Amino acid sequence: MTTGGKKRTRSERVAALELPPGFWKRLRASLRRNDVLLRIGLCVAAALVLCVVIRGWHPPFVYRRDDTPSHELVARVPFEVSIVETDATGTDVERKIVEHDAGATLAEAGQPLREEQIRALRAEHEAWIARRSIGQRLARALAVVTIILSLLALCALYLSTRERRLIVNIRPLGLVLGLGVATVAVAYWVARDAWRPEILPLVLFGQTVAIAYRRQLALLFAGVATAILTMGLGQGLGSALALMGVTTTAILPLGRIRNRSKLIYVGAFAGLAAFLLSIAVAVIDDQPVNPRLFSVAGVNALFALAAGFLMLGLLFFVERLFGVLTDISLLELGDVSHPLLQKLVNRAPGTYNHSIIVGSIAEAAADAIGAWGLLVRVGAYFHDIGKMLKPAYFIENQPPGDNCHDGLVPAMSTLVIVAHVKDGIDLARQHKLPDAIVHLIEQHHGTTLVKYFFDRANEQSRADPNGNGVEESTFRYPGPKPQTREAGVLMLADAAESACRSLVDPAPARIESVVREVTDRRLQDGQFDESGLSLPQLRTVEQSIVKSLVANYHGRIKYPDQRTA
Repeated sequence: MTTGGKKRTRSERVAALELPPGFWKRLRASLRRNDVLLRIGLCVAAALVLCVVIRGWHPPFVYRRDDTPSHELVARVPFEVSIVETDATGTDVERKIVEHDAGATLAEAGQPLREEQIRALRAEHEAWIARRSIGQRLARALAVVTIILSLLALCALYLSTRERRLIVNIRPLGLVLGLGVATVAVAYWVARDAWRPEILPLVLFGQTVAIAYRRQLALLFAGVATAILTMGLGQGLGSALALMGVTTTAILPLGRIRNRSKLIYVGAFAGLAAFLLSIAVAVIDDQPVNPRLFSVAGVNALFALAAGFLMLGLLFFVERLFGVLTDISLLELGDVSHPLLQKLVNRAPGTYNHSIIVGSIAEAAADAIGAWGLLVRVGAYFHDIGKMLKPAYFIENQPPGDNCHDGLVPAMSTLVIVAHVKDGIDLARQHKLPDAIVHLIEQHHGTTLVKYFFDRANEQSRADPNGNGVEESTFRYPGPKPQTREAGVLMLADAAESACRSLVDPAPARIESVVREVTDRRLQDGQFDESGLSLPQLRTVEQSIVKSLVANYHGRIKYPDQRTA
C-alpha cells in the first residue's frame, strides 16, 4: 500500500529531526524574559551598591594598631601629617606639621604599630590615593564589580538547582540580597574599630539565612559576604578563613531550634571557635603571642557569643520578615490554651480528642521518615477546626442514635462535610495561623472521595427509575492534593485513625489490614503524587501508624469483679 507522497531520504529525515535546544539557545531565550531581566538587574544593582559600600575604586587601608608588620614600611609618596604634642598632664599644647619624603621609613619590621604610626601610615595612604588617576579608579571599581557579580552568579547557579523558590519569588530574593548588602555595610563600618567586631553582623546574617531557609544556603551566602568584606578591608586569606570558620561554627549546629537555650549554646560554641581561630591566624601571620593577642581573641569570642543572644531577640522578627516557622513558635502554637483549641474542645470535644490522637500518631510517622514531625503534630491539632461550626454533623460529636444526616440527601450531606475544610481555612486566617498550618488544613483531605455518601447516592440513583447518574466529582474534596511530605503523612494518619476508631474488635491484625487498605486506596487515587513521598517512605509511615494505633487500642486486663460497661 502506497501513501501517495514522496518518500524522504535518510538524510532528509535526519535534517527534519528537531533536537532540544542547547544551553546557549536556552540562555538567549531566558534573557528575553522580563522576569529574568528583573532578577539580573537586582543582582547588578546589589553589586554596584556593594562596590560603593566598600569603596571599591580605592585600595583599602590595611593597618591597625598593635599589628606587627613582617617588613619595614616606607612611604610611597611624599606627604604631610599633623602631630599634636601634649604636656605632662595630657593637655594639647602644640600642633605641628611633619613632612615625609618618598622612601622614608614609617615603621620598623617586627615592632607593634603605635597610634602615631597609624596616623602617619593613613596620611601616606590618602596621599598615595590622591595621586591615582580616574582611569585607575574606574578600572579597579570595574574589577570589584566583576568579582562581586561572579560570586552572585555562583549563588544563582546554586539557587536554580537547589532552592528555586528564591528565584521564582522576587520578594525573598530581594530580602536576602538586601540583608547581605546591609551585613557587608555594617561589618565594613564597624571594622574600623580596633577590636574588629565585624564577626558579629556576619554571624547574625548566616544564622538568619539558616533559620529562614537552609544551612547549606546560609553557608554559601555567608561565604560570599565574607569574601566581599575581606576584599573591601584588604585582609588576607587567614582573616577570611577565620571569619568563615566562626560563621560556619555558628550555622551548622542550628538545625531545629526547639528551645531558646540552643541559640546561647551555639553562640558559646562559636565563641570558642573565634578564640582559637584568632590565635591561630595571628600565629600564621607572625604576630607576637602576648597578652594583647589573647585579649583580642577573647573580645572576638565575646562578639560571637553576643550574636547568640542577639539572634534570640531577633528570632521573632526573622520569622515575621521571612514568613518561616521555628520549633519554638510551633511549641507555643501547640499550647492547648490557644483560643482556637479552647473553642474546639468546648464545641466539638470528640473532634478535639481525635485531633490530639492524630497529632501523636502523625508526629511519630513523620519523624520515622525524617520529615518535620512537630509541624505535623501541631497541624493535626488544627486540621479539623472547621468542624466546630457544625459539630453535630460529624460522627465523633454525635450522641448515639442521633444522626443529623438522616434527613438530608447525600449531596447536601457531602456539602456539609466538605465545607469543614474551607471553614477551617477561614478560621485559621482569622486567627493569623502560619501559612504552613493553613496549608495542612487545606490539603489534609486532598481530593479524596466522600465514599459513604457517594455510595448512598448511587444506591438511591439505582433505586429511582428516573434517576440520573451520580457525578463522582461532586462528592470529592476540592483539594489540592498534599504538596509536602508532612501533608501526606497527616492525610494518612487522619484517615487511618478514623477508620480504626469504627472497629468493633481492634485487634493488631485487623488494625494493620485497615491501615494497609486506607493507604492503598489513597495511593491508587493519586493522592500522594505531588507530596514527594516515595513508596519506601510510604510503607515506613504505614508501619509507624500501625504501631501507634496498636498501642492506642491495646487490650486491658479484666478484673474478676469488673462489670461490663
